[in-house]
Amino acid sequence: MTTSSAEKRVVVEATPAALATRVADRFLTRVRARTRNGRIAHIALTGGSMGGAVLRAASEHPRAAEIDWSLVHFWWGDERFVQRDDVDRNSLQSRQALLHHIPVPQENVHEVAGPDTGLTLDESAAAYAADLARFGTDEHPWPSFAVCFLGVGPDGHIASLFPDREEVTVTDAAVLAVRNSPKPPPERVTLTRPVLNSSKRVWLVMTGADKASALGLALAGASYSSVPAAGAKGRKRTVFFVDEAAASEVSVDLIDQAY
Repeated sequence: MTTSSAEKRVVVEATPAALATRVADRFLTRVRARTRNGRIAHIALTGGSMGGAVLRAASEHPRAAEIDWSLVHFWWGDERFVQRDDVDRNSLQSRQALLHHIPVPQENVHEVAGPDTGLTLDESAAAYAADLARFGTDEHPWPSFAVCFLGVGPDGHIASLFPDREEVTVTDAAVLAVRNSPKPPPERVTLTRPVLNSSKRVWLVMTGADKASALGLALAGASYSSVPAAGAKGRKRTVFFVDEAAASEVSVDLIDQAY
């Protein structure tokens, strides 16, 4: 079932497993449509349990074999500044769930440099911005993501843009170094709101009753500085993919079957 609120849509599945399967199916459908005629698809991934679940479901989906993965570039909305094979790395989870199971060229996988590369946190953020700029458009020095996945915390944070912190208001940079994150680990690298919101489609994936309040505030148009998820918006489509527990505060009269 699906709900709509202004330009945002909310797609609801009964369980996290069913949600992961649905999102994976739509993801592969979108990537196949984008690359079918030889076009490049830039995808921004997220971490977290649902981020990994969606990618695992995608790796097991028969449609994955129909995609020319040489045309797909993978990025991350944020990354923890830890070593490449640290369990806290979003990219490690993505590699294990999907990237190791598809024939994507290594040069198409754009990981944020960790401390094991010899770069400092600020140097890592600058290097990531420079890599993005290699694929910039006429409008801005970064690619426009065909799909940008975002997890949402119970506090409404997206990527490593946390409520009531300076990073969420920055508009003059593509990438930021984050220190003293309210959620460990304390050092991170994150894309900024202008980069996230230049994506064609922003898909926010969230499950569990502890996310219901954040979802309700985001749909109600809360201040993005206090509820960063409220400020996430794709140029073509913004979709909250949620399970029934997270959707407990979504008005029933908004539900439809259109999406």
